[in-house]
Order: sequence, then structure tokens, then C-alpha cells
Amino acid sequence: MEGRIFQVKEGGVSMLQTVVASDIVRDSLLTLWTGVAGFVPRLVAAIIVFLVGWLIAHVLGRLAFHIVRVIRVDSALTRVGFRRAWERSGFRLDTPMLFYELVKWFFAIVFLMAATNILGLTEVTDFLRSVLFYLPNVIVAAVILLSGILVAKFLEGLVRASVKAAGLISANFLGVLTKWAVFVFALLIALAQLKVADDIIKIVVTGLIAAGALALGLSFGLGGVRHAEEMIGDMKKRIGE
Repeated sequence: MEGRIFQVKEGGVSMLQTVVASDIVRDSLLTLWTGVAGFVPRLVAAIIVFLVGWLIAHVLGRLAFHIVRVIRVDSALTRVGFRRAWERSGFRLDTPMLFYELVKWFFAIVFLMAATNILGLTEVTDFLRSVLFYLPNVIVAAVILLSGILVAKFLEGLVRASVKAAGLISANFLGVLTKWAVFVFALLIALAQLKVADDIIKIVVTGLIAAGALALGLSFGLGGVRHAEEMIGDMKKRIGE
């Protein structure tokens, strides 16, 4: 009799374990289904937002492409010699296409950030936001550098013509020196816009100033030895008189 009671109790415990296990599986499946049912609409909405945004980004990129082509930026870069210097490095310069890609990817990242925000991907959204906020710095730096190249080329011709008109020597040297001074200045401003470390910029500026001072000192010092001797000789004669 006692053996039968034990068997019944043992069987009841086994059935209870089975019921508990089935409840756990059912609750897990319900939780999974609830999560999927809540995620799928957000996924569809995110995909739609990104696809519409990609189309808008493409249209705005083409608009920027045609604007840059109409104002003939490539022709201006060709006239100042920048295009030829760039293509000597082995890269082809297509300014309208460059602005097309910049504008397209700027707005594509905007809509991709909106899509990831819909999906609740906070870390991805924060990363895309940092990239998005950095892109304008790249565009401004590119504009500063291109403007610096145009101004440098213009001032080179202006200084060269002015020095020649004044009848002075070293017109070509002064023109090239002016061009590179303006270009380096524009490059440093562009690097600052890109938020390159200030310490690096200070080191570069200090090195350039030191190199320029050393070069000028050596050139004038070595070249002016004879003139210095003549001046000292004249002073001795005057003192002796």
C-alpha cells in the first residue's frame, strides 16, 4: 500500500514538472512573438524612411552636380593650374561629381540616422550623428582650401607683375613665395576647421617659420658677405679721415 502511494506521489511530481516546463516554453514563445510583432512594423518603417531618404539624397546630389557644372568650377580650377597639379598625382578631378557625392551622402546619413532611431539603435544613431556633424567641417575645409589656391594663384601673378613693373629683381621668386605663403596659410586654416590637433598645427607653423628664417638668413648672409666687407671698409675709411 505504501509503495503505491509513493508511486502516485512520484507520478504527480513528474506531471507538475511537465506543466511548469510547458508554461515556461509558452511564455518564452509569447514573449518572442510579442517582440517580433512589435519590431517588424518598426523595421518596415525604418526601411521605408531610408529608401525615401536615399531617393531624396540622390535628387539633391544631382541638383548640386548641375549647379557646380553651371558655375564652371572645373574651368576655374583649370585656369589657375590646380587641376593639372592634382591630376599629376594620379587622381582624376571631377568637381561636380565630388559635390554630388558629398551632398548625396550627407542626406543619406541624415535619413539613415532617422531609420536607426526608429529601430531604437541608440549607439548607431549617436555614431552617425557625430559623422553627420563632422561632414560640414570637411566641406568648409575643402572650400577654404580651394579658395586659398585661387587667391594664391592670383596674388602670385599680381606680385610678379608689380615687381617687374617696378624694375626690381627676383620677380618670379617673390611671386612663388607669395603663392606658397597664401597656400600654407589656407592649408592651416583648413586643418583647423577639420579639428586637427592644435599642437600639430603649432609644430608645423613653428617649423615653417624656422625653416623660412633659416633659409632667408643663409641666403642673405652668404650672399651679402662681400657687401658687408665693403660697408665695413667704407666705415673704417670715414673714421680714419
